[in-house]
Amino acid sequence: MLFGKSSGIKNKNRQKYDRVRRLMWIKCEACDKLVYYKDYKDNHYICPRCGRAFIMNPKQRFDLLFDDRTWEKIPLPTMPDDPLKFVDRIPYTERLTEARADTGFNDAVTTADGTIGGIPTTICILNGEFMMGSMGRVAGECIVASAEHAIKTRRPMIMVACSGGARMQENILSLMQMARTTVAVNKLHDAGIPYIVLLTDPTYGGVTASFAMLGDINIAEAGARIGFAGRRVIEQNIREKLPSNFQTADYLYEHGMVDMVVPRSELKARLEKILAVLTKQPRSAHEIVATTPTDSNKKLRGMGENDAYDKVLLARNENRPHFLDYINGIVTDWTYLAGDRLFGEDAAMCGGIGFWNGFPAVIIGQEKGRTIETRQLHRFGMPNPEGYRKAQRLMRLGERFGLPVISLFDTAGAFAGSAAEERGQSAAVATSIQTGLEIKTPYIAVNVGEGGSGGAIAIGTGDRVLMLENAIYSVIAPESCASILWKDNKYKATAAAAMKLTADDMMQMRVIDKVIPEPAGGAHTDWQETMQNLANAVSEQIKLLSKTDPEKLPELRAEKFLKMTRTIDGETSKKSR
Repeated sequence: MLFGKSSGIKNKNRQKYDRVRRLMWIKCEACDKLVYYKDYKDNHYICPRCGRAFIMNPKQRFDLLFDDRTWEKIPLPTMPDDPLKFVDRIPYTERLTEARADTGFNDAVTTADGTIGGIPTTICILNGEFMMGSMGRVAGECIVASAEHAIKTRRPMIMVACSGGARMQENILSLMQMARTTVAVNKLHDAGIPYIVLLTDPTYGGVTASFAMLGDINIAEAGARIGFAGRRVIEQNIREKLPSNFQTADYLYEHGMVDMVVPRSELKARLEKILAVLTKQPRSAHEIVATTPTDSNKKLRGMGENDAYDKVLLARNENRPHFLDYINGIVTDWTYLAGDRLFGEDAAMCGGIGFWNGFPAVIIGQEKGRTIETRQLHRFGMPNPEGYRKAQRLMRLGERFGLPVISLFDTAGAFAGSAAEERGQSAAVATSIQTGLEIKTPYIAVNVGEGGSGGAIAIGTGDRVLMLENAIYSVIAPESCASILWKDNKYKATAAAAMKLTADDMMQMRVIDKVIPEPAGGAHTDWQETMQNLANAVSEQIKLLSKTDPEKLPELRAEKFLKMTRTIDGETSKKSR
């Protein structure tokens, strides 16, 4: 609370109040410490003592996010006040008058145009200082108008949400704004306009249950509290104490509802990278610089039984590049996107957007991890259902903005566990295959290591399927095959040869379209050469596929997979009579 706020200076003379306020101390409502206002302002309105991020008014937000603090407000519609003639302790009209005097705004929504990273952008702000950012029919109408403006001007739209929910004083008229603003979001999606939501503290109720959770990308500001019902309401309802992190930004990230949690000071830089990819800004391919691990050339145990099993060991080599290694070496302006928007974030299935060798793209793939801690975090590259549902979401994101989808699959298979079964592992894999076959955008799938069972083909139904030279592709691990069919694991090399699981075997059976060469000794011996070969091979396919009408790609992709396995080694399957 500001010292002197009750004096009425704010209402009588805004300019004088602002001049005086710059010399004041404030008391942080979170830690109860006194903070000099200039330090508070210079720290983006975050308490420098406890780190609590407080509400920013629209001007402060625009200055934070737009280039050079330069922006222009757009005119928004107005409507008659108090349609229900609502009175509680005081008339609704008096509450509106007080809110307008305190904030200087007509209602809770303010919108402006400017540039972010040089990209023309519209930012629409739901102002938490105006009646707690509650959404009534004026706010709803302004959000609709802002979306229509973004569509007309072909500008990405960023929605900054800060709200207690729907406005009670307008009852059903407020409730209907949930549907009306969702219509506006649907129009943005249909028009291919990027819609990014920034969830700030606090965002609750009918706002989160409508337009504020429908972004192409949802960003939670660090420290934000976000939910539907409030914490106290839930605790009273269920008569249980909720965990301390309940409904925090990090809690929503863990449960798959937001793509990222970003500190206020980093928001502009993050938005610049996201917008550059979604709006397909031109980028040149950068020079790939990758460092090969120093212990990559040590002799592999078990090599020499036969060529097929040697490939198995090479595909599983712990020093072989993994998904995030390829991202770090090949991709620029990378933004990791998290969550399936249903249950959780699965680190075994990674994905995001960035520039692949200069091409804006959506990139997904399994990450196995390299240390004990990261292998546990990524579950050795074996995704749960939410991992595959995240992959589907990102495939659709690529389709919406005409971005090629690149998958780098490397997994022993989908995770086998009781919780995965409870959450629909089979359905998640099946719908991933289905989504990959349906998307109307170029789709390049690359087997970069271990292509294990349905867990691999879930993100392997591309227009072009490529395979690194020493990768493998199989319905089951050769060790498991030997144990089941030979009744003895020692026949694993025999099983590997019989299964024909190498890249050369895949080419001969026409399961893949191209083999990408690896350095002598395997990908683990020279990351630089491996990544350059992979980057060039994928870029070549993007160029070729970009010449095909996106509307025709699903049909051509379907034909490709329908033809597969019909002709093997010159034999043609006969139709049954």
